[in-house]
Amino acid sequence: MTVQASVLFDTPGRRGRLRNHLVTAVAALVLLAVLAWVVLKLKDKGQLNPDLWAPFFTADTWVNFIIPGLQGTLTAAVLGAVFALLFGSVFGIARLSDHRWVRIPAGAVVELFRAIPLLLLIFFIWFLSPNLFGGGDYALFAIVLGLTLYNGSVLAEVVRAGINAIPRGQSEAAYAIGLRKSGVMRLILLPQGITTMMPAVVSQLVVLLKDTALGYFIVYVDLLNMGFKNLPSVYPGTKLVSAIVIGVIYIAMAMALSSFATWLEKRSRRSRKSSAKPLEPVAFVGVDGGGAPPP
Repeated sequence: MTVQASVLFDTPGRRGRLRNHLVTAVAALVLLAVLAWVVLKLKDKGQLNPDLWAPFFTADTWVNFIIPGLQGTLTAAVLGAVFALLFGSVFGIARLSDHRWVRIPAGAVVELFRAIPLLLLIFFIWFLSPNLFGGGDYALFAIVLGLTLYNGSVLAEVVRAGINAIPRGQSEAAYAIGLRKSGVMRLILLPQGITTMMPAVVSQLVVLLKDTALGYFIVYVDLLNMGFKNLPSVYPGTKLVSAIVIGVIYIAMAMALSSFATWLEKRSRRSRKSSAKPLEPVAFVGVDGGGAPPP
């Protein structure tokens, strides 16, 4: 049996593997000790009292609080993801334009919305909307538009980097056989770029899903607001328990999205041949985005 050496580090020998196993075991014991300490502290504070957990084993809690909040979270996340992907695709391709009057304004828009804190952007949209459009509830609109502008700007950089990651020779070969730039982008670069971008795109979509919790600050009917604010007002003393349950639900949603993306990437790589490596979820800075990103 042959052992392939890693490009990042040498394959550990027998002593190295033993040392790694020992460090892993010690770290696991430390984590278990911390977990046991946390459980004991919760028990001392009465947070493990079955009466505090009882509401989560009743249908009314889920029907009146958790499920409506989950629906609000998923609605904002799905709408935000769809519009962010569209925004990112348009502005990412615009940043690769040969025309400076397209490339530079697109880069300025992307860098502007990447620089504004998302919570500040949501507040700004929420406070400004009634003055522009009249009275009404603009919580969902503010959340979705804020997620679109911020995460779409990050995804625009992912799109630009993913297309630039395709070897230049492939586009040159396409031009040599008579394809125009639109055909090269549509037939050669984008099909391979989608596979290359997948890990970074999914990483950003997981961030977008978690960012929907910022709706708590503008009283949007989401999982955090319904479970962490409204539910404890009906069942006093359950604030910490509610936070634990909500946290578990968020973790489950993020893991489900990541698992689906991993399956989708493997299937996409089996069906498409690409010579470009998957992108890592890193940020690329610059308004004039004509060049290739750093390796």
